[in-house]
Amino acid sequence: METLSLLGMLAAGWLWLDSFRAREAGIRAVRAACDADQLQLLDDTVALASLRPARDDEGRLRLRRVYRFEYSDTGDNRRNGQITLLGSELLLLHLPRVPGSALRLVASECEPERRQFPRLPS
Repeated sequence: METLSLLGMLAAGWLWLDSFRAREAGIRAVRAACDADQLQLLDDTVALASLRPARDDEGRLRLRRVYRFEYSDTGDNRRNGQITLLGSELLLLHLPRVPGSALRLVASECEPERRQFPRLPS
């Protein structure tokens, strides 16, 4: 029983540390996006909206986290944004369309135009 309790505490500690690292990666990405578009990140933080297991490109099981945040383009309003991470890797950063946006989608040269996803058996 003590061994199970110790393993449970170790797993909880790992989850806490992994979540902390992912949250920090999300905040850095959101700050960079807001700075690139001259937006103000409100409350200077992100809030966890969803947490679930998912597989990465190599088929490894990772945690997929969706964070929500608020930003302002004028200083007088609040807009909602969303960032999705797989582990600590950025998958999606959604800022609703802002007129004159300096942000653009940048793809790696080594990545194919369309990602090939494995087909599930019928």
